[in-house]
Amino acid sequence: MRVVEAFRESYGTEPAGVWHAPGRVNLIGEHTDYNDGFVLPFAVPWGVTAAVSPREDGVIRLRSLQADEPVALATPDQAEGWTRYVAGMFWVLRGAGHQVGGADVVIDGDVPQGAGLSSSAALEVVVGIALNELYELGLTKMEIALAAQKAENDFVGMPCGIMDQAASALAEEGKALFMDCRSLSTRNIPFDLASHGLQLLIINTGVRHELADGQYASRRRDCENAARHLGLDALRDIIDLGGALARLSGDERRRTQHVVTENHRVEAVIGLLRAGAVREIGALLNASHLSLRDQFEVSCAELDVAVESAVRGGARGARMTGGGFGGSAIALVTDERVESVREAVTHAYAEHGWAAPEIYPAPPAAGARRLI
Repeated sequence: MRVVEAFRESYGTEPAGVWHAPGRVNLIGEHTDYNDGFVLPFAVPWGVTAAVSPREDGVIRLRSLQADEPVALATPDQAEGWTRYVAGMFWVLRGAGHQVGGADVVIDGDVPQGAGLSSSAALEVVVGIALNELYELGLTKMEIALAAQKAENDFVGMPCGIMDQAASALAEEGKALFMDCRSLSTRNIPFDLASHGLQLLIINTGVRHELADGQYASRRRDCENAARHLGLDALRDIIDLGGALARLSGDERRRTQHVVTENHRVEAVIGLLRAGAVREIGALLNASHLSLRDQFEVSCAELDVAVESAVRGGARGARMTGGGFGGSAIALVTDERVESVREAVTHAYAEHGWAAPEIYPAPPAAGARRLI
């Protein structure tokens, strides 16, 4: 394992252990997590692997096989760039009163770049599960996910919800993770694509528009403002959508319509999966994309073309996934239609003069775990 070899090379000793946390793709339930709503992600086969040993002096020594130079941090506050996601976990755990010293860490990631598959959450979670074991903190996987969310919110400065970290920590192979983002209750829902002659393709556009992070925060403010105007704790509390929309206007009205209907789509997909009607979820994926495009306004030309051409090529359904403004789309495709969908999407991108997107199947994978 190359992360172990790199650890020996960097620190002259064996790591105390090696852990892995996966990235995630969200089947459905987009921009609902920070509205106390419902989400249905699953873990992907790619993620972040970390070889780690504890240190008594509190220093955090980091090396990434995807970065140029190793880094040594006397305190988390010295972190910059990708190291903030690692240092943030030390900062959160120490701030919560846990006796966490330093560590020697080597990171190796294989999450496709630009795909929007939450490599940052995987990095936070893999560090969290390693520190939890090495320092015997006794944290549950959900508590590690919450610590990772806090690191991203309060240390890195990205106001994300809990979905990405929870999916990385708690997912199970062959299943999707249903999560109520208010109660934090979860259950794994069978999502056995192969037995139904299906594949879920990730269409990695490879683009990431610069407005993404600022627009994400803007959408979150729209939702919070709408809930406040309606006198609710969160948009998930809306019972009468028509009545709520009549009291709102503009962006707040559009964001609200998406969040409420998206929560219902999550519940509908779960019902179909539990009934074994996996092929029938495609129409709900299509509806989700239209809502994200028109009501939440977080799609972009590359995502729209990926979705539209995949459906024309024979996909049962498709939608953008992740925060938006780039990243990836997903397409639910029968085995016999995989090549026609690939060709349709690739041809559509060529017609626009864009580089061909990467397209690969993503079977639901296992969540965070110790490897060695």
